[in-house]
Amino acid sequence: MTTIDDFNFKQKKALIRVDFNVPLDGEFNVTDTNRIEAAKPTIIKVLEDGGSAVLMSHMGRPKGQRNADMSLKHICAKVSEIIGVQIKFVDDCIGPKAEEAVAELKEGEVLLLENLRFYNEETAGDVDFAEKLSKLGDVYVNDAFGTAHRAHASTTIVAQFFPGQKCFGYLLAKEIKSIEKVMRTGEKPVLAILGGAKVSSKITIIENILDKVDHLIIGGGMTYTFIKAQGGTIGDSICEDDKMDLALSILEQAKAKNVQVHLPVDVIAANDFSNDAETQIIDVDKIPSGWQGLDAGPKTLENFKKVILESKTILWNGPIGVFEMESFAKGTISVGNFIDEATQKGAFSLVGGGDSVAAVKQFGFQDKVSYVSTGGGAMLESLEGKTLPGIAAILEG
Repeated sequence: MTTIDDFNFKQKKALIRVDFNVPLDGEFNVTDTNRIEAAKPTIIKVLEDGGSAVLMSHMGRPKGQRNADMSLKHICAKVSEIIGVQIKFVDDCIGPKAEEAVAELKEGEVLLLENLRFYNEETAGDVDFAEKLSKLGDVYVNDAFGTAHRAHASTTIVAQFFPGQKCFGYLLAKEIKSIEKVMRTGEKPVLAILGGAKVSSKITIIENILDKVDHLIIGGGMTYTFIKAQGGTIGDSICEDDKMDLALSILEQAKAKNVQVHLPVDVIAANDFSNDAETQIIDVDKIPSGWQGLDAGPKTLENFKKVILESKTILWNGPIGVFEMESFAKGTISVGNFIDEATQKGAFSLVGGGDSVAAVKQFGFQDKVSYVSTGGGAMLESLEGKTLPGIAAILEG
């Protein structure tokens, strides 16, 4: 795997695909700087070598139209503050204006190009557009894991114009290694904790990881499809009736592959989907009508704790309960605490996928696990066993 450490950027211009698709408030202030901070080490490496950096990113979905609200000029001040260098900006990403700005760039300087998605050719993966982008650097560096699953011009197609002069940035390299650790090289026992509402959104992940894991914890809303499929009573809990056969087939496949599946045995049930609802702790397969399971119960958490603390490699994707409501956040927080404890004992822990990342940030676990993935869809597609086009484009030499 060719990474940025394999290059010396002295007197070279690095064309770096970053993911600066960051949230802005009504005053155009950046409200979450994680993605900018994540790109910093790659940019600094180029500058310290004596090179210059040309940054390209998208923001939002302008659908090929220039949209002042989605201009990357709004984030220049914040990027300058985080990188520690005054960022230059050009209000185009291809053509004479962009080429001139790049030509004037001196060693140690950083230029941010305008939003790539102001051109439809970006998302269409247009070759001519990619070639125009390629004129803006000597070496292509992909450091945008969040978009690596898209075959866009700047994430995939542009790489073909840099034979032998392309590499992964630090962030993308770290993401690839973290997923490899879970899927291929991790120390056993390997545990996957899958939560969230629906079995249907996790089918391909479950089927792909059954060959790689020793234990599978299933939590969150998809629990009830498994419980009902096995003949349990789940009251008004969320359930995908059309996926019950699939749930049973997953349990059979797991058994055939010697994977131990751990489902909740008790839950916190509520008589309404509300933080102020009446609650009771009840066996997961005996939830009465009018009640719905919204979080893992105490016996379940004891069982989960034992499995987590015995594991050496842990993947966590999806919350264990409705963590957005304080009354039903205990399961997710507890699992976070158990993973923290296992990590301190030497386990490798990877958290990825929208809601689990949100939970980890909300409850302050991001520094307590080994790695938090920055790419939701890209992370999930990696776990499904797909080769992401943005990664393949660099590996093809």
